[in-house]
Amino acid sequence: MAIVGVENSNTWMGAGELLSSEHASVVSINLFVVLLCTCIIIGHLLEENRWLNESITALLIGICTGVVILLLSRGKSSRILVFSEELFFIYLLPPIIFNAGFQVKKKRFFRNFSTITLFGAIGTLISTGVISAAIGAIFSATDSVCTLQVLNQDETPLLYSLVFGEGVVNDATSVVLFNAIQSLDFSHISSIASLEFAGSFLYLLISSTILGVLVGLLSAYTIKTLYFGRHSTDREVAIMILMAYLSYMLAELFSLSAILTVFFCGIVMSHYTWHNVTQSSRVTTKHAFATLSFVAEIFIFLYVGMDALDIEKWKFVSHSPGTSISTSSILLGLVMVGRAAFVFPLSFLSNLTKNFSSDKLTIKQQVTIWWAGLMRGAVSMALAYNHFTRSGYTQLRPNAIMITSTITVVLFSTVVFGMLTKPLIKFLLPPTKQMLASDSMVCSEPSSPKSLAIPLLLDGGNSDDEESSNSLPRPTSLRMFLRTPSYSIHYHWRRFDDGFMRPVFGGRGFVPFVPGSPVESDDLQQQWLN
Repeated sequence: MAIVGVENSNTWMGAGELLSSEHASVVSINLFVVLLCTCIIIGHLLEENRWLNESITALLIGICTGVVILLLSRGKSSRILVFSEELFFIYLLPPIIFNAGFQVKKKRFFRNFSTITLFGAIGTLISTGVISAAIGAIFSATDSVCTLQVLNQDETPLLYSLVFGEGVVNDATSVVLFNAIQSLDFSHISSIASLEFAGSFLYLLISSTILGVLVGLLSAYTIKTLYFGRHSTDREVAIMILMAYLSYMLAELFSLSAILTVFFCGIVMSHYTWHNVTQSSRVTTKHAFATLSFVAEIFIFLYVGMDALDIEKWKFVSHSPGTSISTSSILLGLVMVGRAAFVFPLSFLSNLTKNFSSDKLTIKQQVTIWWAGLMRGAVSMALAYNHFTRSGYTQLRPNAIMITSTITVVLFSTVVFGMLTKPLIKFLLPPTKQMLASDSMVCSEPSSPKSLAIPLLLDGGNSDDEESSNSLPRPTSLRMFLRTPSYSIHYHWRRFDDGFMRPVFGGRGFVPFVPGSPVESDDLQQQWLN
């Protein structure tokens, strides 16, 4: 009987602990949702503020909340959720990167693709070399999420495409480099090993891109062939969302760069798949992807701000604060030097390949690119946790110093550099009459996931109005092809796209008309209203 009594007692104790744990989780989730709502409301009130944006606001609210929790728990804890690499990489990052690809101005992005690749891939290698090895791979990861907040795609389209495009390639390159360096045996480095390293690096970048393109084309072909909107718009919206996430998870499954995969999947789906769905589904998907991305961005910064005050990590450096401060200062200095080491030289090389002065980067633009890319964020945090902790915890003092130094660099760069970026852009690159005129041109019914359609002549090829591409002259000679390679490549790509790709995968002007479909109903209703 005594044994039974003990077992029953343990059972009731286990049930009580389980209920207590579940209640604590519910309280934590409620508090976090309230904080998210608070960040959104305050961000709205600070919309016109030239110093703060929603990412910095969320970070500061997270820090303040951490301080309050730290005081209420009497120094035992400062967070309601533990920073998790899985939560960040698997659930929060995919919607942000996908929406960036889905909303990106494709012509501007691909027109500057060579410069973006130079900055994102070669620049990351240079920066990693300056900061050194695995630590360099951690701190070479720029914060593309914060870039979305401080740069405006319509006010500074060239800088946005360069800095954010570089950030996406940079994040992917940093993750690939980090994994490759961890598996590299530095005691047996040879020319063959270096070639193998370079080969595997290129393989990951190329294969990740191809996978994203293939999944995007598969979604376009599936929706175009089966035409889900004939019976239910909910199904085609669900297919788009699920296949977008599938591209990311397939890249994780095959150990590829999921960031690059989901980014290019977003580009392909905006070019083909988005045009194959009904009008109501276009509006739904456009706002659904943007909303998911927006909430994930706020969640990340709130998350990082609260985790920054984790008392367990700071206990290890409390006896030697000077070491932690000096380490953080050195790392921050190396980040700035490492970025300058590739932005200015690679900008010079990029300008040598440009034939028109309007396509070349001025020194003011180079300074802005250098400054805007100094911010470090959740990718650096996640890589640092992966390398220096186990399940978010560490008992080693050197590892704790690196974690706290990473937190310091992330907080300082995001808050200080992020707050100064908007004023710096307005000082160095004040808006022109041409930019203001282009900003006022808003389409009532957009023909792409963006809400703005800016003519080709206004912003040098940034419009996604595909009909404008017909005005491009045909390259009549090799000399013309070499002088204007971007326009020549675009001309041949448009011919191939119109002749083969869009008839097979759909797209603007190639959507099948099905009698009785929601599209026909919408058209009839619009005619009746008119």
